Amino acid sequence: MFDQPHISQVQSFIDYLCFEKRYSQHTIIAYRDDLEQFFTYLNKEYPCDKLNEISSSYVRSWLAGLMKQGLTGKTVNRKISTLKAFFKYHLKTGLLQTTPMTTIVAPKISKKLPVFVEQKHTETLFNHVTFPEGWDGRTERMILELLYATGMRLNELINIKENQVDVNQLNLKVLGKGNKERIIPLNAAITGSITGYMREKRIEHKTSDTVYLLVNSKGKKLYPKYVYLVVKKYLSLVTTVQKKSPHILRHTFATHLTNHGADLNAVKELLGHSSLAATQVYTHNTIEKLKEVYKKAHPKA
Repeated sequence: MFDQPHISQVQSFIDYLCFEKRYSQHTIIAYRDDLEQFFTYLNKEYPCDKLNEISSSYVRSWLAGLMKQGLTGKTVNRKISTLKAFFKYHLKTGLLQTTPMTTIVAPKISKKLPVFVEQKHTETLFNHVTFPEGWDGRTERMILELLYATGMRLNELINIKENQVDVNQLNLKVLGKGNKERIIPLNAAITGSITGYMREKRIEHKTSDTVYLLVNSKGKKLYPKYVYLVVKKYLSLVTTVQKKSPHILRHTFATHLTNHGADLNAVKELLGHSSLAATQVYTHNTIEKLKEVYKKAHPKA
């Protein structure tokens, strides 16, 4: 911890996050680092012994310096959130009567549209790309098919168990963030692929753990980096999008659904989003598509 007048106030706040809020170690480190940076700056530029001597102008000065250093709006907003939480905590403890954060305005963050793979490229992937013979090739195709057909997250994919697949009802149970369960429908084609995969797994790996649906060539559960490398390898063959990760196939799943008129609330449920706001970003891709169609087709565009 840093050496300056406010060390005890910072430590009591960190203890609060740790023992009462029970935040993760990663989050606590982020809060501590933000506060260390702020108070190091404050001690150098505006030395003051008491928290109530810290004004909003001191905070704005620090934030302006961060922006000049090239920090993104998202990073600066996180640091603002840290300070807000810190001063709010000391309002509760009675150490402060007011907080300097009331007049601090967070910088606007431009929303980035989700990167996705165009439909013609996913069709090329599944209809024209040749996958290797043997178990590795079979697993690699299964990974890609499942990610694109369900929009699952990477962690959800590698933890699918065979008993989560209902081949009769054509659906798949997924355990998502916060242990929230959701059911994703499957089409007949991918259900057939899953059934064939499970059947061949018992022939190929007589001693394998059949609890998990997907296994590697040694019959073991997949690990995240394996899936990431598989996705990167095959997307590199069909698209030039810069990011080639499993999450891109999740974006692709959602974008293709909305482009074909899927109800946004339904897409929200399929993705396991807790709020509609997280799903609405995919409508922007649809709007961009409409603009493109309008521009190409309208006489006065």
